[in-house]
Amino acid sequence: MLGERTIRTLLQDGLRAAPAGETEILLLSTHAALTRFANNTIHQNVATSNVEVAVRTVVGKRVGASVTNRLTPEGLQEAVSRAAAIARVAPEVPDFPGLPEPEPVVAVASFDEAVASASPEWRARQVEEVLRLAESRGALAAGALSTDVAEVAVANSKGVFCYHVGTRIQFRTVVLKEDASGYAERVGWRISAFDPVGVARTAVERAASAQNPRDLPAGTYPVVLEPYAVQDIVSWLGYAGAGALAVQEGRSWMNGRIGTQALSEQVTIWDDGCDPAGIPLPFDFEGVPKQRVVLVEHGVPRGPVYDTVTASKEGKRSTGHALPRAWPEYASLGPIPTNLFMAAGDASTEEMIGRVQRGLWITRFWYTRLVHPRDCVVTGMTRDGTFWIEGGEVAYPVRNLRFTQGYVQALASVERVGAEAWLLGDRFGADRVPRLLLGAFTFTGVTEF
Repeated sequence: MLGERTIRTLLQDGLRAAPAGETEILLLSTHAALTRFANNTIHQNVATSNVEVAVRTVVGKRVGASVTNRLTPEGLQEAVSRAAAIARVAPEVPDFPGLPEPEPVVAVASFDEAVASASPEWRARQVEEVLRLAESRGALAAGALSTDVAEVAVANSKGVFCYHVGTRIQFRTVVLKEDASGYAERVGWRISAFDPVGVARTAVERAASAQNPRDLPAGTYPVVLEPYAVQDIVSWLGYAGAGALAVQEGRSWMNGRIGTQALSEQVTIWDDGCDPAGIPLPFDFEGVPKQRVVLVEHGVPRGPVYDTVTASKEGKRSTGHALPRAWPEYASLGPIPTNLFMAAGDASTEEMIGRVQRGLWITRFWYTRLVHPRDCVVTGMTRDGTFWIEGGEVAYPVRNLRFTQGYVQALASVERVGAEAWLLGDRFGADRVPRLLLGAFTFTGVTEF
């Protein structure tokens, strides 16, 4: 780790080298270590360390950006000069409100020394137990166990300086047995109570119970969704429409639904970057404190998250959800919720299955892609354990099914919500979600996988 003092000095030196106008410097420092396995054998152990510095310079209404991982004074000064040169020739951004002013940021603990110091030998011991478990059931396990440390800091010429350091541990496995598979995953920032073997056991059992799957015709069925499948729904809702830019451009599933009973009253979804039950980061990549934002309250969409640009268009304050705009892959996305939670209920898995006369129990969705954002229509397939429910009991496994389904309509049919919620990794952060019983979900056919 570089440490807060070193980073503060580095960024302040960079700001002093900046020309007139407004300048922002974002630093991301990561140390990521991973032990990967396949065919019941550890085959790779890697560790990478990297520091990237992104500079944004504002000249009037023109914005330029550059990225470097040269941390020398010369390297940082070059990045600042390059951003300024780009800003001078960039087209104007008429609605750019300027960089944010300083606001108090409440520190959130999300650093675990045990994760930060986890050795390759420790990861190998955890994985070895997983592999022996799979081997004992005649199955093959593949996946990875990772332990990461990340430092994030933002400083700008208006006086903003924010720093956060956090850890992350993640385990993921696919277990293969003859003609079926199982899946398991968890993510967290503490090593205590993180149990890869216990998590993997569910994947081994799922693969064993999913043998000899049968065909099932296309149709609309009630479904019990494991948290892996629920997370796909929640993360797509966040990515494809819970940001203010999507709403302002009229392409969000929230458009026309804010303030109306659009989803089941059992559905409440919020974003909270300061909750230690997730993977906390208390400020966004502009240095604005993250606010807890209720996106859906008892089935009623309440509104999206904002960054400084989208908030200024509506005369509002940023909710602290800016992405790092200097990187091209994020520049056009606008604000995105990255710490999503869905409220748990009080139903057990057995209770939810018991309420289904003819339907499906689904482990997870795979290879999902957005078809239409206005209803968050997604196409994809089931994977790693799909089962037919008959008369309130799990009857037999079925082959994986392809679907094209509006996720808004799916959440409108929620009948029961599970009492247990799992923290699972997302493309931007992590989400904590429970199981769900949906009254209707449409499948279009059987897959070849």
